[in-house]
Amino acid sequence: MTQAETQPDAAETRLKRLRFRAWHRGIKEMDIILGSFADKELAGLGADDLDRFEALLEVPDTQLYNWVSGREPVEDAHDHDLFRRICAFEDLSSRI
Repeated sequence: MTQAETQPDAAETRLKRLRFRAWHRGIKEMDIILGSFADKELAGLGADDLDRFEALLEVPDTQLYNWVSGREPVEDAHDHDLFRRICAFEDLSSRI
């Protein structure tokens, strides 16, 4: 096998890295919310939405949880369709 054949595809590596980060947040509620979403939806996202998801992973857990739960308004930079999809994903209230 050549080195190229043994190297994982860059896109697949990115998805695996994002999925891992989504499941290893620090606050269990955010693990469940983002990890579950990542498991079912990441592979179908386009490059722009993957960038948005990655940016959301940079937001501190408590702040992101407050946005998702509606306790605080989401910052304009993260108020986009992907964020709303995450919030609506399989009725989050039953997950946390």
